[in-house]
Amino acid sequence: MPAHTSYDAVIVGGGHNGLVAAAYLARAGRSVLVLERRPITGGAAVSTRPFPGVDARLSQFSYLVSLLPDKIVRDLELDFAVRKRTVSSYTPKGDGGLLVGAGRTRESFAGLTGGEREYAAWEEFYGITHTVAQRVFPTLTEPLPTREQLRGVVDDEAAWRMLFEEPIGVAIEKRFADDLVRGVVLTDALIGTFADAHDPSLLQNRCFLYHVIGGGTGDWDVPVGGMGAFTDALAAAALGAGAEIGLLHEATRIETDGERAEVTFRTPDGEGTVAARHVLVNAAPQALAALLGEQAPEPAEGAQLKVNMLLRRLPRLRDRSVDPREAFSGTFHVSEGYGQLATAYQEAASGRLPSAPPSEIYCHSLTDPSILAPELVAQGYQTLTLFGLHTPARLFADDNDRVRADLLAATLAELDAHLDEPIAECLALDENGDPCIEAKTPLDLEKELRLPGGHIFHRDLSFPYAGETTGRWGVETAHANVLLCGAGAVRGGGVSGVPGHNAAMAALGR
Repeated sequence: MPAHTSYDAVIVGGGHNGLVAAAYLARAGRSVLVLERRPITGGAAVSTRPFPGVDARLSQFSYLVSLLPDKIVRDLELDFAVRKRTVSSYTPKGDGGLLVGAGRTRESFAGLTGGEREYAAWEEFYGITHTVAQRVFPTLTEPLPTREQLRGVVDDEAAWRMLFEEPIGVAIEKRFADDLVRGVVLTDALIGTFADAHDPSLLQNRCFLYHVIGGGTGDWDVPVGGMGAFTDALAAAALGAGAEIGLLHEATRIETDGERAEVTFRTPDGEGTVAARHVLVNAAPQALAALLGEQAPEPAEGAQLKVNMLLRRLPRLRDRSVDPREAFSGTFHVSEGYGQLATAYQEAASGRLPSAPPSEIYCHSLTDPSILAPELVAQGYQTLTLFGLHTPARLFADDNDRVRADLLAATLAELDAHLDEPIAECLALDENGDPCIEAKTPLDLEKELRLPGGHIFHRDLSFPYAGETTGRWGVETAHANVLLCGAGAVRGGGVSGVPGHNAAMAALGR
């Protein structure tokens, strides 16, 4: 049970954003209590050993870092580091493919497309997004700008129109001619988002923006020690600053008059209540509404398959011009041509599993072998993380277990089409003799992490500017002393710590 009956701030949920908020508030001299229903902190940013008897610590859910500002790492003095990947991506096609990075990008484009045009268009396009990233990313930890203020920050009408006003498919089709290149560009608009390239809602644009502005560069970095190392560092920072963390403490109700609040919680030993000046909720907007006894917003729907694998060795590729260690050290795109992505979306939207499920894969242990026991490293073991697209939660509603198995088999078959040997032959075995592979559907994520509909961003992403109902920091609610500090806040989504930082700033009156 908590040490006190009253705190300056009670934080509901010990995911990475809740821990960021706790550390900032505690360092500012506030008394802080974190209520976490699970036996560990970290939420979706955790590392586990999922395979019995095998000493491999995998980032189980989220797995790369792009949106975490250096400012948060510095402010909280986190003992945490990331490493750059030398390869950005590899996309196979027949007996060849497209390798971006390792000093071979231009050569690879020429080999794929037979000329310089696509490479020049690629350089120009990502030059534009890089400039936008440099200008927009610093605003994420500042008070929320208006749309016109952010437009002024971007200071490029063509870039603003491309990213904020017209479907990203327009720019992709205008700038690129090759179907495979178009698909590689589009994937950044689809991770965790179920949308078409030309969706008029611009859901895909919002997703694309968040995937290309991280760190002011758009780089996706590997967390040293796995994602759990990041949240362990955050928990240590919060505790070191004086915050209190109650594990197996599940918040069940919030009552507030706008100035003082009471949070009711339950533990294995019973129920309790604590008072607070501020309550920060590191959970989805639907969970916040339930805690307040209010009507919940429209439910979200996730649309991804998450697969973790441990291999005895990397598989051989059909494309002999690329070393598997290069191909898998970046993002390995499977069935993600532009036309393939459109077909997969159309099939899923009509209620069918994609006939050729698109996915992307990467090998954490090539960049950071510390997540594996030394004996596994010596034997050549490697991890693979696969993220499947265009598989909305609705497809699993009737029989989650059966559909999961069907989708996993179809997804691995698409990968096998580009390998010189089946991936199944490379899988390690656990102590029971079972293959080291686990798959999670949106319904699995909803059950394990309480993500509404399995949506990894808690709800559809929003553009990083103020709307009619958003407050100064984009974390405010209808109650002056209740703040949303999870991924569902404006400028939430992804492993960033941004909504945790912004909720802390709002609570401190900054």
